[in-house]
Amino acid sequence: MNKIRVFLWIIIILFLQILVLNNINFSQHINPYLYISFIFSFPLNKNRFVFLTAAFFYGLILDFFSDTGGIHAASLLFVAFLRLNFIKLFFRKNNIDYLLFNLHSEAFGQVFNYVVTITIIHHFILFSLDNFSFNNLNIVLLNTLYSSIFTLVLYFLGSYILRKKQLH
Repeated sequence: MNKIRVFLWIIIILFLQILVLNNINFSQHINPYLYISFIFSFPLNKNRFVFLTAAFFYGLILDFFSDTGGIHAASLLFVAFLRLNFIKLFFRKNNIDYLLFNLHSEAFGQVFNYVVTITIIHHFILFSLDNFSFNNLNIVLLNTLYSSIFTLVLYFLGSYILRKKQLH
């Protein structure tokens, strides 16, 4: 039942990103990319091929509807590839703990560091590929900073609201 719930949330976030969040653009620098929560909510599994393939196609679907030529697929695939290394780094998990790993049961400080790191890396790659020039490095850094902050606020606010709703 939990896997079905995660799958439904992933689909809902995808449609939310395509239909609503892609149309939000504040002052040319702030655009929320909540679809990064796909990386956080996808079940941790030993079969990385399935996860990496799903991340690629998730990003490809976003690229298709956003007309962005593969930058979402590339940035999402990159952070999907790094996810396991960051879980080991921030949560000190080993191979036995993967089956029982749940992001919501970990300490907030560790979750915060993990989510912030993955989000900033994703956004930096996304905007670097979008600009594809070192001449626009200041624009890349500004877009990364502002969009990361907005994305993180939406992610943690949504997580808080959903967690409160589940407790009642």
